[in-house]
Amino acid sequence: MRLDYTGPTPEPIGFLLLPRFSMMAFFSAVEPLRIANRISGRPLFEWTLISEDGGPVTASNGMTLLADQAIEAVHHLPSLAVCSGFDPERHLSRALKRWLHRLDAAGCVLGGLDTGCFLLAAAGLLKGERVTLHWESLPAFQERFPAIATSDELFELGARRFSCAGGAAAMDMALDVIARRHGQRLAIDVSEQLVHERMRTRHDQQRMSLARRLDTHNARLVGAVDLMERHLEAPLALAEVARRSGVSLRQLQRLFERELGRSPRDWYLALRLERARHLLEETDLDVLAVGLACGFASSSSFSRAFRQHHGASPRQIRQG
Repeated sequence: MRLDYTGPTPEPIGFLLLPRFSMMAFFSAVEPLRIANRISGRPLFEWTLISEDGGPVTASNGMTLLADQAIEAVHHLPSLAVCSGFDPERHLSRALKRWLHRLDAAGCVLGGLDTGCFLLAAAGLLKGERVTLHWESLPAFQERFPAIATSDELFELGARRFSCAGGAAAMDMALDVIARRHGQRLAIDVSEQLVHERMRTRHDQQRMSLARRLDTHNARLVGAVDLMERHLEAPLALAEVARRSGVSLRQLQRLFERELGRSPRDWYLALRLERARHLLEETDLDVLAVGLACGFASSSSFSRAFRQHHGASPRQIRQG
């Protein structure tokens, strides 16, 4: 969704649907545009659904949408949103890569909803850009594409690229575009129609606060978990976590067991193994590389802990 669109209305926007795309992110982006058209009484936006072969595409929730066009039939678009979900790079064929580069050369602004930036990055179309993704996918993207700048904003709107964290963040990005194009009043009216309590800016947090997620107001416990979440690749010793949190190791043990029902060791290990699962699902890093990225010294120790926690081996998780 380009910032500098000055063409006629309705403004055309393309949505490239990839298999297992996020329906939530897609509808969150489209519905504000539809409501803006209705409230304004004239067509401000129009959208085209595109698939690689022009056929229907099934989303991650099992629902299927019909595409309007195949990629080979689309030559000019002001902007295109890549809608994907799990394992997006699997769907980057040579034909799709060539098509994306042709659109880019023709001046199309490219963007990603949810995990769409994985595909754009794999196609070599995000050099020098800063992007955001869903908080769950950000670590995997950073491992896979360390040279590309990322943020944890709700959305990013640049001159040639845009991205959003998916889910309801796509709604906030669409509302921002409506406000830029057609005024804040219209955007507010659309937001109220969506029963969207307030228009979040790009700087709003993707996730609720750690204290709310943990359902605790204990600052030392929150600080300890925050330290763990920030040190997954090179885990801190529990004694160091305790020291930095301002408690003794014994106090740390009691805090976790009382507030979270688990030992700090088990909690920390679970965090690392959840990160490992995301990396296996969303990158092509080999099992050893995933284990190292999550603080394990060997593939055997990683595989053993992973199987015990998830009930399946890393290779079984990857094969789906």
